[in-house]
Amino acid sequence: MALRGRTAAAVMGIGLFALGLSLAQSGETYKARLTALPADARTRPELAGIGSASAVLTGSKLAITGSFDGLRSAATTAELHSAVAAGVRGPAIHDLTVSKATGGSISGSVDLTAPQVESLKKGGLYIQIQSEKAPEGVIWGWLLR
Repeated sequence: MALRGRTAAAVMGIGLFALGLSLAQSGETYKARLTALPADARTRPELAGIGSASAVLTGSKLAITGSFDGLRSAATTAELHSAVAAGVRGPAIHDLTVSKATGGSISGSVDLTAPQVESLKKGGLYIQIQSEKAPEGVIWGWLLR
């Protein structure tokens, strides 16, 4: 009977360990709502469109997927940016794959540094899409939990 009890405990322990690994591998999920950038009189006519994105952080790897629609000209590039401060635009840290159209998808995967992971957890990373007529950025969204 003692051997059966140890075997059952071992099987249960392995099951719990596997469940823990599965949960750890599922990562932390972040979401972004992509909307038009703040505009000045010169760029305002070209700023239109919406989108959404999800990002999963597993360890230091961030995997991003999303979609957008309603741009007034075709998307040219998409990037992951790091904010200078909360809500303040900052430098691009990684290029994303984007559909070269007025609507489509964005995706990408990047290994973040430890400071970038901390910035993500504090709401300091965002996605920005540029278009033919708005090369400084047309829509963007902050990655938040």
